[in-house]
Amino acid sequence: MDPAVVAAIDARLAGVAADHGVAVPWAIESGSRAWGFPSPDSDYDCRFVFVRPRADYLSPWRPRDVIETPLDPVLDVNGWDLVKAVQLAVRGNAVVGEWLRSPIVYGGDPAFAAALTDVLRVSGDRAATARHYLHVGRNQWDPTRTAEGQPVRLKKVLYATRSVLALRWLELHDGVPPMRLDELLAETDPPLVVREVLADVVARKAVTREVGTAPVPAPLAAYVAGIVSRAPDPVLPTVPRDDVRREAAARFVAMVERWQPAGA
Repeated sequence: MDPAVVAAIDARLAGVAADHGVAVPWAIESGSRAWGFPSPDSDYDCRFVFVRPRADYLSPWRPRDVIETPLDPVLDVNGWDLVKAVQLAVRGNAVVGEWLRSPIVYGGDPAFAAALTDVLRVSGDRAATARHYLHVGRNQWDPTRTAEGQPVRLKKVLYATRSVLALRWLELHDGVPPMRLDELLAETDPPLVVREVLADVVARKAVTREVGTAPVPAPLAAYVAGIVSRAPDPVLPTVPRDDVRREAAARFVAMVERWQPAGA
């Protein structure tokens, strides 16, 4: 982590709070740096959750639920309103959980992260979260539709495998899957040969901009395909039950009251 870049991110987050009149109680690194397999030229993907004044949530003309800052070759800094984070979490979107488990935290209140984690624990849909990971994985690389020996971009294979390992983690554990690839490997059960293949791809990605295209090693393809074959339908819609929505709404209101901007 380049200290100068981290300082620039901190400055952007302070600017978001001042310019938009919001609180930023949680800000983390997402993307390959947080997943544990950055390239030498990887940019910085800062993501944050912000909270508006309570009065803004009572208005029929609410501001946007996303705040974006200018994108450049080094910095990608944007965030979600708490209301968006809660809505997506209840529907099983795994991104919120990943942000809460990022190993790189730029700033925030651990109590806020714990409260939002409780929303996931009480109201989140695990089956929908599994479908989310399956959808993300297949968008990168679908082993069930790739002919044996067909070249595939290994960068995509790495991204897809992380999502599929999260699927396996959900089969084995309760809670929110870890974000880092090495933690997923430690808390799941891939064969040694799969671990070795992944370690080789991660090592190659760490020293070059592009890890290239090649046939996927058969043990990795078989392992990933086996997990994918057990996963739920990725397009099945999820409609939260009324009691789940009420519980999430109550927790959302309590979080707004506690973490809205000072003086609001």
